Amino acid sequence: MPKSIILCVDDEPIVLTSLKEQLKRRFGRQYMYETAQNPVEALQIIEELIEDEIEVSLVIADWLMPDMKGDEFLIQVHEKCPKTVTIMLTGQADTDAVERAKLKANLHRCLSKPWTEDELVAVVLSGLE
Repeated sequence: MPKSIILCVDDEPIVLTSLKEQLKRRFGRQYMYETAQNPVEALQIIEELIEDEIEVSLVIADWLMPDMKGDEFLIQVHEKCPKTVTIMLTGQADTDAVERAKLKANLHRCLSKPWTEDELVAVVLSGLE
């Protein structure tokens, strides 16, 4: 069983379902997949994974979410897991947020909604190389 996780965070359940299905279709059992509907839940999941010594390889997070924006969330992820690849998924992020995530969260890429499965796979593959 793989000891590595891809975590998807978005407040829209349909987006989470799509991401998980597309990632599983391409990467199969190479990774385990977790989803969270908000950054607070995602940070709790990350804490549990760290305790269980499971690597969080990649986090894909929406930018516009209640309680915490995606750039702020990814900065916290980077502080906890500096080796984790971060990808922001958005239809609405402002350029300041993207720049802040690049500087403070080592943002790998920003992927626009709607995305294609090929785009998603290419961005994930380039991040995991």
